[in-house]
Amino acid sequence: MTVSINTEQLLAAYEWVSAAEASGLDGEAYVDRRTGAIHWAGEGVDEELPADIDDDSLYVGVPRKSEFDLGRSLALRFVEEHLPEHREAVYGFFRKRGAYASFKSLLARAGQLEAWHEYEDAATENALRDWCAVNGFELRA
Repeated sequence: MTVSINTEQLLAAYEWVSAAEASGLDGEAYVDRRTGAIHWAGEGVDEELPADIDDDSLYVGVPRKSEFDLGRSLALRFVEEHLPEHREAVYGFFRKRGAYASFKSLLARAGQLEAWHEYEDAATENALRDWCAVNGFELRA
């Protein structure tokens, strides 16, 4: 039996655990394999986790952006498809700190920032759909 998960709730949990990882903060979220409910843990979260949260047969951790390869490599794929004339500049950005700020500045100058956000959102939703399928979940609106 496939268990349904609310798309917006899963996306919010995904963004939260990804942001926590990027900033070095404590932040986890788990999906109940039986109900699709999402449980949150970390600094500033008052929810008490179920006692059996460590049972992988009952709960699965919400993945982070780094697990889906949706960072640097996604940005480089976008450039290859939409701005190939800026390929070398963008590759250069990702060899240094502050790459995303430089990348987004270039996108804004090229009028491609909205296209990038749509591309990134689609890639994220596809990755989450694949993750759901592997774990016996189905995204619902």
